[in-house]
Amino acid sequence: MNRHVLSVLVTNHSGVLSRVAGLFSRRGYNIDSLSVGVTENPQYSRMTIVTRGDDLIIEQITKQLNKLVDVIHIKELAPESSVYRELALVKINTGDQRASIIEIADIFRAKIIDVSSETLGVEITGDQTKVEAFLDLVKPYGVKEIVRTGLTALERGNVEL
Repeated sequence: MNRHVLSVLVTNHSGVLSRVAGLFSRRGYNIDSLSVGVTENPQYSRMTIVTRGDDLIIEQITKQLNKLVDVIHIKELAPESSVYRELALVKINTGDQRASIIEIADIFRAKIIDVSSETLGVEITGDQTKVEAFLDLVKPYGVKEIVRTGLTALERGNVEL
């Protein structure tokens, strides 16, 4: 099943997230990632929803979302015409390998955000493959904790939703 990224513009008030997530749950569709934030207009929020399915399933999801009163607009964001980003915060055991971990972070343009005697906190931002590649490289050092935001996406160019 293919991955699809939906950008959903909704009214910004309580219960909207619950109704959208409930719709997926009731229909038996899975949400791989969900990111929500207020837009440039505080009356609206934008949801970036990542889900998997064939074209028929995505069409059904879109139709069901459009039935919700709080949904203003839905657009599927194609990878070739959009920018996808994810943020991960990673706590890594350093042992005597602090310099090696810092070097890996520099290569990935990640930021050191916390330093203790036994760990480094690293912030990495990029597409999902970049984040995964970074995690694969630091895993042998001992990852103590990972927090990821989920995918956030924006269509390229002068196009508005």
